[in-house]
Amino acid sequence: MAKRKVATKKTNLFTGDISELIVQALLEKSGVDIAIIDLTQIHHVYFDKFIVVTGTSRTHVETLCEYVQEVTKREAGVRPTFVEGISNGEWVLLDYFDTIVHIFQPEARTFYQLETLWNDADIKHL
Repeated sequence: MAKRKVATKKTNLFTGDISELIVQALLEKSGVDIAIIDLTQIHHVYFDKFIVVTGTSRTHVETLCEYVQEVTKREAGVRPTFVEGISNGEWVLLDYFDTIVHIFQPEARTFYQLETLWNDADIKHL
């Protein structure tokens, strides 16, 4: 009797902070001026971190967005709970519950100045 191969479910080995995967994905696709805004010490905020990055064009913004989703799904089995802004490509938001990713084109990032709005938080630039 021939042996049957048993399909096994791949287990995700990543057990760290999802923001580490996100930042690594952004670096791999040449995200510009990555900032991690730690909001854990700010009262009445529903998120732990904002990750802000600039894409150099609409295509680059879309690529960063797609790659972050691909990496987080593959490595941690996690998908964003909400994605917004893909249709215009100027500012895309990925909601990973405790971590929010903001991917901007340069003009939009300059206009909204999220780092200035949250300047009372700990901000780390990579």
